[in-house]
Amino acid sequence: MRLRTNSLGDLERAVMETLWSHGPDLSVRDVMAKLETDGDKELAYTTVMTVLDRLAKKGIAQRTRDGRAWRYTAASTREVLAATALRNTLDSVQADRRLAMMHFLDDASPSELDDLRAALAEVERRHS
Repeated sequence: MRLRTNSLGDLERAVMETLWSHGPDLSVRDVMAKLETDGDKELAYTTVMTVLDRLAKKGIAQRTRDGRAWRYTAASTREVLAATALRNTLDSVQADRRLAMMHFLDDASPSELDDLRAALAEVERRHS
């Protein structure tokens, strides 16, 4: 299944952080307990279940049957999800992609630009 990374809402992001930090194979109750211990307000079971179901339908989480319940795991790492979101955004730019990247990079800090240069050098090494 292909990841669909339309922007995640606050609760979806919190649930994904729980799956990444405390997974794999968490039940809805496991996710609820972790969210509550991480300081989030008390949530209804059905709310967490709906969010996990939505994340599974988007391909961002995976689920497996465990008796009558489901167990959830992140479908990919944070980094893969971020890269997919960036790629989807660039693919949606109808105008000049280079110009869009330039606008993005105009706000980058010196350390972010250093990270970008290092990543680009690594990719170039892999491709040559």
